[in-house]
Amino acid sequence: MRTLMMSLLVSLLAPAILRAQTPEENDALAVVTRLFDGMRAGDSTMVRSTLDPSARLVSAFEREGVPVLQSESMDGFVAAVGSPHEKVWDERIWDTEVRIDDRLATVWTQYAFFLGPDFSHCGVDAFQLFRGEEGWKIFQIADTRRHEGCDTGPE
Repeated sequence: MRTLMMSLLVSLLAPAILRAQTPEENDALAVVTRLFDGMRAGDSTMVRSTLDPSARLVSAFEREGVPVLQSESMDGFVAAVGSPHEKVWDERIWDTEVRIDDRLATVWTQYAFFLGPDFSHCGVDAFQLFRGEEGWKIFQIADTRRHEGCDTGPE
């Protein structure tokens, strides 16, 4: 009886306390992690391997107090990653949530971007992924970008 009561209590409280990542969620998140590993390494081939050919990058931010929604070429982004730069591009993420339905996944996460040891900006990344024959691929990245009121993540 005690075991049954404990099982019931755990099953009722577990979703509120902790939601374990499923293997499928871990697979989707691994693609996002590989993208950031490729950025840190300056490896455009690694970054490209995470992307669907139709992928696009969209950023929402303010410029001089005016809201801006900017679309950038993923080709330009990949080329920039692979171009020589003095400082490592280090995007750190936390408070990550992965949601999946069938072949569609969303990864929503807080981030802080550093150029080498120097903080640059922060915001939220929202990745859209499709699971096809080659596994999960990112088909859209949307982000917000702020320079003020930023959290730089867990220490």
